[in-house]
Amino acid sequence: MYDRQTDTLWHQLWGTPAFGALVGSGLSLDRLPVTLTTWAAWYAEHPETKVMDFDTGFVRDYRAGAAYGDYFASPNTMFPVWRRNESLPTKSWVFTQLINDQPKAYPLSVLKDEAVVNDTHAGQALVVIHDAGGHGARAYARNGHRFSAASPDRRLELIDEDGKVWQVTEEALVSESGDMLERLPGHMAYWFGWFSFYPRTELYGLDGG
Repeated sequence: MYDRQTDTLWHQLWGTPAFGALVGSGLSLDRLPVTLTTWAAWYAEHPETKVMDFDTGFVRDYRAGAAYGDYFASPNTMFPVWRRNESLPTKSWVFTQLINDQPKAYPLSVLKDEAVVNDTHAGQALVVIHDAGGHGARAYARNGHRFSAASPDRRLELIDEDGKVWQVTEEALVSESGDMLERLPGHMAYWFGWFSFYPRTELYGLDGG
């Protein structure tokens, strides 16, 4: 990434300046929750969504797969990667957390099987939910609650240890009584990329938790 004000290049996974005027400034980007899902799943929950027209007036082709489709479909990387870890295939998708500067990765394949994961990382109790769209996940604070899916076909609802139903929203988990549990920053990454930047990462399902 680069910013238009100073043309500084930024590390996408560290969120720090890599080259340019802001290197050494001590600046870093805030981590935000990111949703990676299918159009069908998103539109079902957000039918008011506006979509950019493919006919943008620019030469670049914005149709699905036009830019990186071949790369996404290939097991190979676009460039050499000097630091690798074979715990997962190179381009496995992982949902990533960085809490108190401690990294952790949740393999998407494991999340798909488990659907709802109650975990604690770096002192933070959290629940990680496989996205109903099938290609992502999201995390929320759980504040001591233990959650499970309300039912196999109602993935946007969770049920806690007392049988109370919570709605999964973009901003928070919301209970029937209006209690809210905040969504935590997190995003999807390829395993090779995440490990390259965070080689001391924990790996859910393979590190005993």
